Amino acid sequence: MSGGWNTIESDAGVFTYLVDNLGVKNVQFEEMIALDADYLKQQSPVYGVIFLFKYPVGQKKTDQAVDGQYDFAASEDIFFANQTIQNACATQAILSVLLNRGDLDLGDQLREFKEFTQAFPAELRGETLSNSELIRGVHNSFARSNPFIDEGTRAATEDDDLYHFIAYTPINGILYEIDGLQPSPISHGRCKEEEFPEKIIPVLQRRIERYPATEIRFNLLAMVQDLRIKAAEIGDVETVAREDEKRKLWIWENELRRHNFVGFAHEVLKRAVASKLRDGKYDEWMDEAKQKARDRMDERKKVRGQKEDIASP
Repeated sequence: MSGGWNTIESDAGVFTYLVDNLGVKNVQFEEMIALDADYLKQQSPVYGVIFLFKYPVGQKKTDQAVDGQYDFAASEDIFFANQTIQNACATQAILSVLLNRGDLDLGDQLREFKEFTQAFPAELRGETLSNSELIRGVHNSFARSNPFIDEGTRAATEDDDLYHFIAYTPINGILYEIDGLQPSPISHGRCKEEEFPEKIIPVLQRRIERYPATEIRFNLLAMVQDLRIKAAEIGDVETVAREDEKRKLWIWENELRRHNFVGFAHEVLKRAVASKLRDGKYDEWMDEAKQKARDRMDERKKVRGQKEDIASP
């Protein structure tokens, strides 16, 4: 936990129910397993995408965007907020898409938040977002339960694995990259709503190409209309049923995230030990466990030796 905000996962079920709990209607997220414009088109309407990547700690700031162009004037016309606190970037990226759409039902509370912060500069918008009890509370409700608390703090180094969420969305005919750690929105050129699936792909490809070929820790989620709406309109009952089942699974997974099982595992182990002691089989049980561990280690050594033999010239 950092300043009241916990880390949440980049997960379609988490993000879908996060926006639902904020009061947004008829929006869901779909994971993109490939940079495929045709697949993205099939999810239309696509409101934007949320991209997770390893943050380049130690990279020097410059006056020029690495890709695209800073659009400082856009900060006054669209919702852009500086990120002022750690761990809030996932929800901030999601809101950067939601609050820049005029065709979504945001619900009363988010709509009021948007209107309240409309005239604020980017830094004050970020502070207001970070201090919103509603947004912070919903965000934290999807964090994994962790029974261990790390109270130590230190500055991040280039060896640390830090990850960051940003948003891409078409606004007023321009494809924008919205990153609260940047000084302004970044323009990637003209883009109509229907062109977004095609135009976002090369932008993402260029970003990924900045990393070594061995770096594969990226995640891309598309924010789309609830897929059941279009399916119901065309009478596709199979898709409606499949999406309903998917949501049941998401609800179950989100409930599991709210609980840690350390106490449960400890209690199970205590009862297993007590049972073996009561039956006089504790020593036999431990000997069997040790033998199984030795057998696994021997098997690993054997497999490792076979691989080395194969690799030898």
